[in-house]
Amino acid sequence: MNYVFPPAPQVSVPVAGSDARFPVRRVYCVGRNYADHAAEMGAHDQASGREPPFFFSKPADALVPGGGDVAYPPATGNLQHEVELVVALGQGGADIPLERALDCVFGYAVGFDLTRRDLQGRAKEKGHPWDMGKGFDQSAPIGPIVPVAQCGHPVQGALWLRVNGALRQNGDLARMSWKVAEVIANLSRFVALAPGDLIFTGTPAGVSTVGRGDVLEGGVDALGEFGRLRARLY
Repeated sequence: MNYVFPPAPQVSVPVAGSDARFPVRRVYCVGRNYADHAAEMGAHDQASGREPPFFFSKPADALVPGGGDVAYPPATGNLQHEVELVVALGQGGADIPLERALDCVFGYAVGFDLTRRDLQGRAKEKGHPWDMGKGFDQSAPIGPIVPVAQCGHPVQGALWLRVNGALRQNGDLARMSWKVAEVIANLSRFVALAPGDLIFTGTPAGVSTVGRGDVLEGGVDALGEFGRLRARLY
């Protein structure tokens, strides 16, 4: 292939307990998938008890595999943290039946969805896209992917985040409004999913502002020794 300039390297995430890497295609995120976080963001449950899931995306090169040092982004005065369970797909398809959705999962990881909350808020007010509030450089630190064969399909257990040692978020996977299988089935109605796709599944309450020099440590206890992630803002 005669490219006009060298293509960017393939974005990939380490696989826990292996020298293999997971090649990333797309990164999807679920909005307000925990009722307590939806409430702190000013949303209200519908009569059904949960609002329909909605989705947004981050570019694959926004990932920071392994965490570590993360640049504080420009053009914001209100950067906030969100800790999430991340689903890594090994199979895909369109209109995936609910009963087949978990068959698509290769594994799980812990991730941080960093958010320029001030930019996102202004975009919401004007009905504009959230891209600059959510999809900026280094906005998605992620830990190693733990294969299903090692961790199963986590349905409960602590999901937490500390800033400089102080606990900020402390939720449970069991309180996810839309479970992993439902998220996959719903998302596949809008786009054809494929191997290499990642899905950030939402965050519990407790999101708050962070600044340069802050150290974020978070985890998904159900993922065992690989279910922890650390990032330092500079």
